[in-house]
Amino acid sequence: MNGQALQTPVEYLKGVGATRAEVLKKELAIYTFDDLLKHFPFRHIDRTRFYKIKDINDDLPYVQVIARLLRKEILGEKHTKRLVAIVQDDTGIMELVWFQGIKWIEKTLIPGKAYVLFGKPSSFNGKAQMSHPEMDLYSPEAAKRKGNLTLQPVYSSTEKLKQFTLDSKGIQKLVAGLLEQYGNTISENLPLYILNRFKLMGRADAYRNFHFPEDAIKLAEAQHRLKFEELFVLQLKLLRTKLLRVQKFKGNIFDKVGTYFNEFYHHKLPFELTNAQKRVLKEIRQDTQRGVQMNRLLQGDVGSGKTIVALMSMLIAIDNGFQTCIMAPTEILANQHYQTIKGVIGDDFLEVALLTGSTSQKARRVIHERLESGELKILIGTHALIEDKVQYQNLGFVVIDEQHRFGVEQRAKLWRKNTIPPHVLVMTATPIPRTLAMTLYGDLDVSVIDELPAGRKPIETLHFYESRRLRMFGFMKEEIAKGRQIYVVYPLIKESEKLDLKNLEDGTEIMRREFPLPQYHISIVHGKLKPAEKEAEMQRFIKGQTQIMVATTVIEVGVNVPNASVMIIENAERFGLSQLHQLRGRVGRGAEQSYCLLMSKDKLSPDGRVRLNTMVKTNNGFEISEIDLQLRGPGNIEGTQQSGLLDLKVADLTTDQELLIQIRKFVEDVFAKDPQLAAPENQVLNQAFQSKHAGLSWDKIS
Repeated sequence: MNGQALQTPVEYLKGVGATRAEVLKKELAIYTFDDLLKHFPFRHIDRTRFYKIKDINDDLPYVQVIARLLRKEILGEKHTKRLVAIVQDDTGIMELVWFQGIKWIEKTLIPGKAYVLFGKPSSFNGKAQMSHPEMDLYSPEAAKRKGNLTLQPVYSSTEKLKQFTLDSKGIQKLVAGLLEQYGNTISENLPLYILNRFKLMGRADAYRNFHFPEDAIKLAEAQHRLKFEELFVLQLKLLRTKLLRVQKFKGNIFDKVGTYFNEFYHHKLPFELTNAQKRVLKEIRQDTQRGVQMNRLLQGDVGSGKTIVALMSMLIAIDNGFQTCIMAPTEILANQHYQTIKGVIGDDFLEVALLTGSTSQKARRVIHERLESGELKILIGTHALIEDKVQYQNLGFVVIDEQHRFGVEQRAKLWRKNTIPPHVLVMTATPIPRTLAMTLYGDLDVSVIDELPAGRKPIETLHFYESRRLRMFGFMKEEIAKGRQIYVVYPLIKESEKLDLKNLEDGTEIMRREFPLPQYHISIVHGKLKPAEKEAEMQRFIKGQTQIMVATTVIEVGVNVPNASVMIIENAERFGLSQLHQLRGRVGRGAEQSYCLLMSKDKLSPDGRVRLNTMVKTNNGFEISEIDLQLRGPGNIEGTQQSGLLDLKVADLTTDQELLIQIRKFVEDVFAKDPQLAAPENQVLNQAFQSKHAGLSWDKIS
């Protein structure tokens, strides 16, 4: 948006003032005129249609009714006070109820008068009801709404805002005033050739018609235009960042594959690589030969063999005289990487060190010295790796596990550990739908491992309702008799939630009765245990001293027990899809057939049913993530909250996937023809970058 006018603090808008401005800032993060303009209505209501009382039901959204007020009264005591009014039309009677602003509303209601009512219908004891309806005195003009909007915007508001008469109607009034006064300062930010090619509405028109559409067609055009703009500016920024990085950061060239890689590949690799692993290694190999700094995202399900690919890439770096490191988000994961890599390469092959918050001062000193001298080639740890006092002699390759827990700034800190920034491989076990990856990681190249290592059998998933619990116990006993171990997981939504702990405790009681000592041994792990106790219980299970581990979701990350072949998830309907998928990935680590049993109550919500059916139907993390995206929306997919990238006001990655793919391709073409955006027709795009309000600030990276 052009000009400074729209960056004016919101308190200066007519009808706002200091007090209302404070509430708008706190409740809706509206600081400027521009923010208010981008507080779009979440739906529009057709105010030309009127319903009869007999025709309304709970399933309808907001409806409009003309009815006469028969009577009104205030009922209840102090805390349960409510205002109830009865209205009637020629088909029936309806109850209106208010819980707030009772005194003020009661004064305005005149029995005997006809009103135009507007609200969300519900039913109470079989009778039609409406809570907190909007009410206007009826007049033939009001009914026809001459010169008025046929499609009325509905804005999200909060209880706090309503106290300052900033309900949907109040916000509507402010936006209307803003557009009237400043609508002509909204300038175009897309070049004419793009507007023509994609048949897009002009920007100022789009804002007007999104808030106050002339008709449904204009509303759809306005929404499309602003979605396009939002995704276009986002992809423009992401791809330009990538382009600038390629120009700005030269990369170390790994021009040889040497002794370490070959020795490992021919003599130490515990299994044959899958085609997907070979393909990813080749992509990384090509990246590291181009003289450009690599930034690659490696996506792969739990157990798909990402760590081996990372290790082999690190060995190429070491063969070329560089040091490497792996950064994990938690000590448990850092430890697991350390154990895995030590286990695969053996003690006499290469020195590997572990650096976390728990590393002693003495051990730290040794690590620091060996890093600076260049003797230590592989360092594994948590964010302790990016502390200023950790100095490398020649860091050439960095692996970051579970990217979404590290911000762009933390990545940048690692880059500065060398004069030529190291190549970066980012790994994630959270399968991310393609469109989301394009947005979240649009500045990275993406590799995918989409097949499991040979010999791994797909996990068989079954869904049992509560009524089949005895069958579940029987199944557990059969598997234990074969020498297998079993996880039983209870949902823990919050560490302290009493209900969850009770579920765990009751469940454990039942387990102890069904699986009595001395024949069976049970480990119990939950958040209330001290770390040492937790570790001791885990170790008993890992060593095979207990056959069953009853746990809250603490086992989700970092436990690898090849002999555990059954995962039972209690109250499975309370977990999200990606969480269920992550939990299931804890089994299936050995060569035996593994099972995941989803236990649920007999009655399920439609969403719950879709989630559990999806789990039974597929083991493919990418399919699961697509369905998860449709069910939950992008803002709730793991990790996207912190990214700040998905603060999309209009576009929706669930429904606008095709548009995003089309835009991404088009932006790539724009940069291919005009990398600097120097052509006269692209000047308007260049200005979009100068405005910090046009989207993202990537200055932290360089």
